[in-house]
Amino acid sequence: MIEVALIVAIVALLIALVLAIQLYSLRRRLNSVPADENVFNILRGVDNELGRLDAVANAFEPRLAAVEHLIPHAIVHTGVVNYDAFGDIAGNMSRSIALLSSEGDGIVISILVGRLDVRVFTKEVRDFIGVEELSPEEKAAVTRASSGNLPRS
Repeated sequence: MIEVALIVAIVALLIALVLAIQLYSLRRRLNSVPADENVFNILRGVDNELGRLDAVANAFEPRLAAVEHLIPHAIVHTGVVNYDAFGDIAGNMSRSIALLSSEGDGIVISILVGRLDVRVFTKEVRDFIGVEELSPEEKAAVTRASSGNLPRS
């Protein structure tokens, strides 16, 4: 019997504590109301500020539309293949790098590193296929780009 009374007392104490916290919060909010009760002027100020923020947001709409127009052309697929182009340098220092849009358009950059010189070539890619004949390494870079990092929707 004493245990039940103790449990009821603890529950009542917890309820009283929660109500006291809520009352304190309500008093704080009421105390924030201006003393001259000029709530309508405050609400007008808030409305004016919201109108200003709405105008700022509307000013960004043309910029957002321009960015959305460019997104299909952005580089979203990349692929890199390392290799030894001439057989005279260790460490696979040559690279073919594919930089492609979501539609598979872009370029492949090949950097061929030899003992005495470095050569750089670029080739156009349309729909994940080279406009010019691609080397095996360049094809591998395009394949890695097309399958390795698909855009997230």
